[in-house]
Amino acid sequence: MKTYRTQQGDMWDLIAYRMYPNVGREMCMSRLLEANEKYRETAVFGAGIELAVPDIDIPATENLPPWKKNRVV
Repeated sequence: MKTYRTQQGDMWDLIAYRMYPNVGREMCMSRLLEANEKYRETAVFGAGIELAVPDIDIPATENLPPWKKNRVV
């Protein structure tokens, strides 16, 4: 599990977007909320709050378009 130190003005969806660039990005926001119950009611963060960032396993899928599979067709 990683950690993230907030910057002034961070919001949950922005943090998820930054921390999970190759996954579902902001769709992983619920995992962040679950890992940081203490801050669940916080909408906009001040600077310097350390949040837990859980690892997320996303199963590979055959339905990805070619540009997401990192190969040239």
